Amino acid sequence: MEGTAVKSERLLQIYSRLVSGDVLPKKELAQQFHVTERSIQRDMESLRCFFAEQGLRQDIVYDREKRGYKLEQPALPLLNNSEILAVCKILLESRSMRRDEMLPILDKLISCCVPEQSKRAVTELLANEKHHYIEPHHGQHILPGLWEIGQAVQEHRVLEIEYERMKEPKLVRRRVLPVGIMFSEYYFYLTAFLEDKTTFENPDDLFPTIYRIDRIRSFKILNEHFQVPYKDRFQEGEFRKRVQFMYGGRLERIRFKYTGPSIEAVLDRLPTAEIMAQDEKGWTVEAEVFGKGIEMWLRSQGNYIQK
Repeated sequence: MEGTAVKSERLLQIYSRLVSGDVLPKKELAQQFHVTERSIQRDMESLRCFFAEQGLRQDIVYDREKRGYKLEQPALPLLNNSEILAVCKILLESRSMRRDEMLPILDKLISCCVPEQSKRAVTELLANEKHHYIEPHHGQHILPGLWEIGQAVQEHRVLEIEYERMKEPKLVRRRVLPVGIMFSEYYFYLTAFLEDKTTFENPDDLFPTIYRIDRIRSFKILNEHFQVPYKDRFQEGEFRKRVQFMYGGRLERIRFKYTGPSIEAVLDRLPTAEIMAQDEKGWTVEAEVFGKGIEMWLRSQGNYIQK
């Protein structure tokens, strides 16, 4: 009777060849492993059952033309021309990374996500914008360390950062509790709670501080964990709805009248905005926001805004 170890070794060898793209004739396999063709059929069924149990999107099929078994994997859906063009345009318009970081990402997207027959057309459509791409003035690499910071967020580990501020003292060290990574208006941001607020300008502030990642000169992930009760967990999506231009501050509710041509300009800028009333002069709007960043936007609308 055949031993379990022998069968396992045979299954591994068969699977390895299938993954390599080989088409395996039943008779050839039987001769190679000195078993019957019936045993080979049972091996294939064992592999199919394993794929099903593990939820793997693979199957072993018999190719009648080539007279052998082969591995069939459903083709991953690729982006169509409009989808890849939209994604690449958004990335280019974000101007969020240095040229030597942004352009390779675009090339990889086109290489991996675009049908072969469309690659040349998509590449030519983007060529001019790639050539004239303007990188951010800070000139810092963003990608090195971004994943590690994300892991610190996920694992609730304390971060020690060296941060360059806009005001004196320029360079400060902080121990922070990272809770999210966000992107807005050309920059990536780390949202984190200060561990020690005794020297902080707003020691009673209950909301996270926002740090531009390009200004983090160095960081160290400490082997110290902090607890976040589920009900109190930081929700980036909800926070993002209420913060404008990544200016933090207290949560407050504002009310103003908008008299411009399109109320969509307000509703898109302020995801929490609600239309409270409308008359011939315009719309009365209320929104829940963090801090004073909204004031910058309100002032930029000129006579269209009445507070």
